[in-house]
Amino acid sequence: MADSILIIDDEVLTLNNLKKALGKEGYEVLLADSGETGIAAFKKHRPNLVLADLMLPGIDGIEVLKQIKTIDTDTVVIMITAYEILERAVESMKLGAYDYLLKPFKLSELKASITRALELQSLRIRVSETVASEKGKYFFDRITAKNRRMIEILRSAKKVAALDKTTVLITGASGAGKGLIARAIHYNSPRVEEQFIEINCAAIPENLLESELFGYEPGAFTDARRRKIGLFEKADHGTIFLDEIADMPLPLQAKVLKVVEEQSFTRLGGTTQIKIDVRIITASNKNLKRNVENGEFREDLYYRLNVIPINIPPLRERKEDILPLILAFTNELNRELHKSYKGITEDAAKVLIEYDWPGNVRELKNIIERIMALNDAEEITIDHLPLEIKTQMKPTAPEIIQEIAKQDQFISLHELEKKYIKQVLKYTGGNKTIAAKVLGIHPTSLFRKLKAME
Repeated sequence: MADSILIIDDEVLTLNNLKKALGKEGYEVLLADSGETGIAAFKKHRPNLVLADLMLPGIDGIEVLKQIKTIDTDTVVIMITAYEILERAVESMKLGAYDYLLKPFKLSELKASITRALELQSLRIRVSETVASEKGKYFFDRITAKNRRMIEILRSAKKVAALDKTTVLITGASGAGKGLIARAIHYNSPRVEEQFIEINCAAIPENLLESELFGYEPGAFTDARRRKIGLFEKADHGTIFLDEIADMPLPLQAKVLKVVEEQSFTRLGGTTQIKIDVRIITASNKNLKRNVENGEFREDLYYRLNVIPINIPPLRERKEDILPLILAFTNELNRELHKSYKGITEDAAKVLIEYDWPGNVRELKNIIERIMALNDAEEITIDHLPLEIKTQMKPTAPEIIQEIAKQDQFISLHELEKKYIKQVLKYTGGNKTIAAKVLGIHPTSLFRKLKAME
């Protein structure tokens, strides 16, 4: 579908010439010969771009610009002006005009300006769609939690999100969901339309971390040939998330402290103080208070970051979240992987709930994704579970023991061992390696016993 352009000008010759020229470029061109008719045409057709003369009969171009921006702030407007009223063109730029052209202008100049303007509009739309998509993904009520402690954490994080500038320190084991909470705070805050910048302090070498955060000026060091904008500057008006803050070197912590306290910094090799407006969220899988006591983390920075502490418990301490998370991941991955899983069998769910999950929620999602990617089925079954989980399976009271208790009779130890081995093999789906681990013996010993049982 062609982009539409509304031209508002009281000169009929200009209107006709521009309509002909822009029509040849493939644009749909609408015309209006006054400010009033231009506003009416804009309301009716909602064009992608408006080209308006500053000098118009009735309401002038400035008033047209104001009204258009009131109706739709994202509409791109280019103003046309004569040199003698150039100062009014500058005024229009302050009011939100994208560009202005001085009469007489070249058609090539107009075409270039329109192309740039429409590219900008397209970018704005994509950014807006991305923000809307991310915001929807990180609504607090869409985050899966049945555990009472997690529900309270989400309730607190939602309150914190509205505070705008308050710093937040999120702690918890790797994979527990620290990044999820950080994003939820940003996408439910007044800064939602601005950047969310994330950096893992543990993943970047110490000598590069400072330049990544603060940028540098040309000549700051040997390879600094041009200016680099740092992440703090890119996050201006938005949120910066410093993950694994405990791994930040002590000298750099002092510079971060200044940003937290004064919202300003200098680039490497620079002398100019750069003012920013940034919300800072940090996270760590270590005990920062202990790091402070050991001299590994600045005490003053710790207290400035720890205004609102949020501690996320590991998955093993919130077992009631495991099954809801499995079902949520299954629905999500059905869409991504084009699968049609309807859920998980009871015995498979039981095993996953009993597992300790050292990698927390991240490990759980990875396991579900691996199962669904490698298998076509309607349900996740115990046979789909990976070896590292099956080896931790613990059988409940074996059926043979229950039989003995019911019949009030006894059998030899040798016979009991045979029946118990068979029961464990049944429980592990015939997997001898896992069965040996459950029995607490070497696989070779199990093979020997099985051969003797033949």
